[in-house]
Amino acid sequence: MSADTAYLFWWFSAGTLVLLTVGFYCVLATYNLIRALIGLEILIKAVTLFIIAAGYITGHQALAQSLVITLIVIEVVVITVSVGIVLNIHSHNDSLDARNIRNLKG
Repeated sequence: MSADTAYLFWWFSAGTLVLLTVGFYCVLATYNLIRALIGLEILIKAVTLFIIAAGYITGHQALAQSLVITLIVIEVVVITVSVGIVLNIHSHNDSLDARNIRNLKG
């Protein structure tokens, strides 16, 4: 691994850690369900970027690409189902506040 590659990897990793922090903050610090989904999306993008960087550093770019494509397909399915659930909750409660989900019980 050359010095330029190591330098690039550390900057890429720092950016990934910033995205992870922002994603965790969005998921944990809000009661708005749409903001939580956006935070989840940011988290998944950070993991995707880290997998790409790790594949580049280790020389297993084909494996990293296949993992990233699989992750993107799973991400689309999860986000699509989650948005459907959020829209259904909004139609019943007229609110996107996660604290109002308890009203749907029973």
